[in-house]
Amino acid sequence: MTESRIQELGKIAAELRDFKESPLYEYRIENDYLPVIGSGDPNAAIMFIGEAPGENEAESGQPFVGAAGRVLDELLASIGLKRENVYITNIVKDRPPKNRDPRPVEVELYAPFLERQIAIIQPEVIATLGRFSMEFVLDLLKMPQLGQKIGDLHGQQLEGAAGYGKVTVVPLYHPASGFYNRSLRAAMEEDVLALKPFVK
Repeated sequence: MTESRIQELGKIAAELRDFKESPLYEYRIENDYLPVIGSGDPNAAIMFIGEAPGENEAESGQPFVGAAGRVLDELLASIGLKRENVYITNIVKDRPPKNRDPRPVEVELYAPFLERQIAIIQPEVIATLGRFSMEFVLDLLKMPQLGQKIGDLHGQQLEGAAGYGKVTVVPLYHPASGFYNRSLRAAMEEDVLALKPFVK
């Protein structure tokens, strides 16, 4: 099972490395960046989904490795988790210029790769990181909370259904928002406790 999941994720990685259809591909090549496909346990119960990679991520090919990654690691540690116990990825797998929001056409192009990753890993819980990711996942799973604000939904366990069965969606603030707002950091530390029941 694990081997076939690794092989399937490897196919996605190979396709993304050569994803010339993306408007972000040339920018990646010009800057000697890497696609950021995802990392962690292919059998993870918890999958984290962010928006798009930043510069540190595009240089290393790994998700959440900069300052936001340190915050995420601290949040994981607070509930007894390490990076290797979960799976972390983004909706868009290449860095948009100047860290701008991904454009609708970019989301549309990359979304099928994320949908395949979800279908392969079959997480029990999807933790969304930030408003953009939350809206995408609520829309993807056709959940009734779509259209509500992250300020109202953060830290809640929302019950949804994916192709493989039931899945719990837990919206979290983006780890980067903790730098700019100390009270948000406190909320993030409380919100991550919603994932504790899924820690194996």
